[in-house]
Amino acid sequence: MNLTHLDENQRPKMVDVSEKEQTTRVAVASGTIEMSRDAYDAIVSETTKKGPVLQTAVIAAIMGTKQTSTLIPMCHPLNLSGINCDIEELEDLPGFKLTVTAKLTGQTGVEMEALTGTSVGLLTIYDMVKAIDKGMIIRNVQLESKSGGKSGNFRR
Repeated sequence: MNLTHLDENQRPKMVDVSEKEQTTRVAVASGTIEMSRDAYDAIVSETTKKGPVLQTAVIAAIMGTKQTSTLIPMCHPLNLSGINCDIEELEDLPGFKLTVTAKLTGQTGVEMEALTGTSVGLLTIYDMVKAIDKGMIIRNVQLESKSGGKSGNFRR
């Protein structure tokens, strides 16, 4: 099997996508963060010392999505056309599910952008309430779906 991120001399390279067709590409990723009831209640009631946790996590997720190529070495810098973030309260867990959707019309997919944004958003929640609960668990950061491009569609 030939790995696309290695050249003929087995040196790392960024894949050349210049010959690929531009298509609309959408990727959706999600993940959860589980926490203590005290941490969950502080977030929902907006009584944490660091400010509005969920709103900050959404901003961080958007920023993380946009900065993917500076964090993941072989990712192309992309001209994203849209990023959407949704946070679902999981009261029974307790915790939250963060979902990030990334979209563009271009020559390469946006799976890594959606996954990175999800990770950064969840890490931001952790950072903002770690004084209440250092035992939080980030789980199941995963690609939910992708569409567009040569490899077609994927849905978990």
